Amino acid sequence: MSDLKPYCRPVYYYETDQMQIVHHSNYIRWFEEARIDFLNQMGLPYDEMEKRGFLIPVLGVSCNYKIAFRFGDTFSIVPKLDQFNGLRMHLTYEVYDEKTKELKATGESSHCFTDRNLVPLRMKRQHPDIFEKLIKYVEQKE
Repeated sequence: MSDLKPYCRPVYYYETDQMQIVHHSNYIRWFEEARIDFLNQMGLPYDEMEKRGFLIPVLGVSCNYKIAFRFGDTFSIVPKLDQFNGLRMHLTYEVYDEKTKELKATGESSHCFTDRNLVPLRMKRQHPDIFEKLIKYVEQKE
């Protein structure tokens, strides 16, 4: 799974504020975009997982802002799944300026797996194929 690519796209004008920099709330949205892309690259498209009857709600998210992005910049996000125990997972994010390769922000998010009624799921027992993909990725990174 080392062939996973960073998520990359330009900053859109509507994401900027009156100071002409990206509003801080957009980084959290970018993390979600990067997470969905990351899962897709792992062969776990989110829409397919929803069809199987489960969700991956956010338990917590944070961002550390280092240098502002502006309209016209292009960013890349490197998400890393660093913890997974079959019930919860934790990801970290590094946000780079695509042109300069400068680290501009870092963040993290934690999630759990639930059914549509938000009842926690044990992935190893209830979705072993998905459990195996995620646990192998984490073990590979250790």
